[in-house]
Amino acid sequence: MRDRTGDDFTRIPPNDVDAEQAVVGALMLAPDVIAEVGAVMDPADHYRPAHETIHRATLHLHSQGQRADPITLGHHLEQVGDLHRIGGRAYLHTLIEAVPTAANAVYYAEIVHDLARRRRSIEAGTRIVQAGMSPDVTPEDLREALALGAESLPGVWAEPIPLNHQPKLPTFPTHTLPTWLREFVDAVAEETQTPPDLAGALALAVLATAAGGRVIVQLRGRWREPTNLFVVVALPPGNRKSAVFTAMTAPLRAAEKLLVSQAAGSIAEAEVTAKMAHEAADKAAAQAAKAEGMERDGLTAEAIALAQAADSLEVPVSPRLLADDSTPETVTTLMSEQGGRLSVMSAEGGIFDIIAGRYSGTPNMEVFLKGHAGDWLRVDRRTRAENIEAPALTMGLAVQPDVLEDIGKNRGFDGRGLLARFLYALPESLVGYRKANPDPVPEHVAERYERTITALTLSLADWTDPAVLRLTPEADQALSVYDQRIEPQLRARGGRLGHITKWASKLVGATARIAGLLHLAEHLEDGYTRPITGDTMAAAIEVGDYFAQHALTVFDLMGADATLARARSLLAVLEDNGWESVSRRDLFAKLSRSEFPTVADLEPVAALLEEHGYLRSETPPRTGKRGRPPAPRYLIHPQVREPKA
Repeated sequence: MRDRTGDDFTRIPPNDVDAEQAVVGALMLAPDVIAEVGAVMDPADHYRPAHETIHRATLHLHSQGQRADPITLGHHLEQVGDLHRIGGRAYLHTLIEAVPTAANAVYYAEIVHDLARRRRSIEAGTRIVQAGMSPDVTPEDLREALALGAESLPGVWAEPIPLNHQPKLPTFPTHTLPTWLREFVDAVAEETQTPPDLAGALALAVLATAAGGRVIVQLRGRWREPTNLFVVVALPPGNRKSAVFTAMTAPLRAAEKLLVSQAAGSIAEAEVTAKMAHEAADKAAAQAAKAEGMERDGLTAEAIALAQAADSLEVPVSPRLLADDSTPETVTTLMSEQGGRLSVMSAEGGIFDIIAGRYSGTPNMEVFLKGHAGDWLRVDRRTRAENIEAPALTMGLAVQPDVLEDIGKNRGFDGRGLLARFLYALPESLVGYRKANPDPVPEHVAERYERTITALTLSLADWTDPAVLRLTPEADQALSVYDQRIEPQLRARGGRLGHITKWASKLVGATARIAGLLHLAEHLEDGYTRPITGDTMAAAIEVGDYFAQHALTVFDLMGADATLARARSLLAVLEDNGWESVSRRDLFAKLSRSEFPTVADLEPVAALLEEHGYLRSETPPRTGKRGRPPAPRYLIHPQVREPKA
């Protein structure tokens, strides 16, 4: 690159400002690409100091569990005195606009990193040439120049990242919740000394219990999402899961009692009416049996009519919102009786044993699969048929991590897609770091939460046709951008979410459901008359990103990441053979065919080891114009080649 100044040409080191802007802009737009970008480049790779400053500030906010949008980032830079150095707040918004698509952040980072390597190579070469050309250079000066040059060259290896390294998982973003709900979630977390993830994730299940089967979100065309959710939070024993669970679900139990009380009169009236109708039909049948001739025919017709009328009378069932560790058959019956709506809420993981058929001997997950999706469900019994047009099942579970490991071993769960329907939270335990005398939940905060959840539940309880929530253009655009960002990550080869595609392919839909729930919680009186705003959708997307980060770790815990397991096997082969470099063909010949059936199966595994710094892929230069290009070789990290003690 050259810059004309008058008649002189000044040589400028290799750089690409557009790529640098796209990288830092993508980090602000999509926090989930931070880890991927970090595996490719360092903030010091930027040519413009302002971009390095913004990049480092973004990483700092991310490490603190904060989202680095232009507002929070600008506030942070102003506090540390760097805002004016990077071009002010306006430049942060310019960076957002400079991102063609956040999904390509890694590609932009590769451009920036490659140009940085070239600049360092130029600097290293210049330093060595200058030292060699100087007549006064000493042998020590020359050795120092060579050493400094070697440090700058791209061939130097950094410390590899262990394969079992798991990034620190984000904390549930309680700031995305409406004020009345956020205050209660934070207060419960403080009082019980538990991670806010537990109360925060359960809060979504509570909202889904109130709205499930009564509200749907209209997206595009025929794409609609119900507002019921499957949520599971995993924490070790001793983390007071039951205390938090009780606090979060108490208003639902109160609402259920009120519904039962309100329905008691009509149920009693219907029971008496039905009883009298059957008695009248029985009496008419007895009279017809005693009569003769024409009189008998008339009385028989009258008895039949009374019997049909009595059979047509339906006695309403007592309202139910909640079930615990119920069998699939019981859940189906309850949903049928309750118009398709039910919530299974439990502070234990026994429901998974029940679904797996541990007690019945036969796995039965149909009602859970269709209850999540809202698909028509029909079950034929010996005594009657149960038909549910639009089932809406919610599940809110607080379990031990061991439960997730166990269900991960049940291939039936994964094969039928049950595991893909849950939103997972795996917060860090606070045991050993808890306060002895934490602040209790303020009385007014608890009362407002209980009153609001109860009122929301009761207001939607009698709805037969669900309310349809639509999106504002801003919300629709935000969801479309999110969809475009997630889609490339689903690719089997190289996609960040490629090994959990069944789960991740439902992420955008789950995010839309969360947006609907946050919208109802924000607009308690008239939410069903308003469209979902862009701000609400942005909050839901942040919650969706939170669940995506946790899902990656949970599915790793459940053994879903075959690439990681194969990477460990490949690393063991590299350690055993001690190669400095090896061709792809020679490496493939040493691998187990059960793990690596084809050369194509080697590529994503080698890419993972390259991301962790254990090897580098290098394609030798072509020696002639004809023939196939040279096959790539892998350069192996020196630590891998060292003999193990």
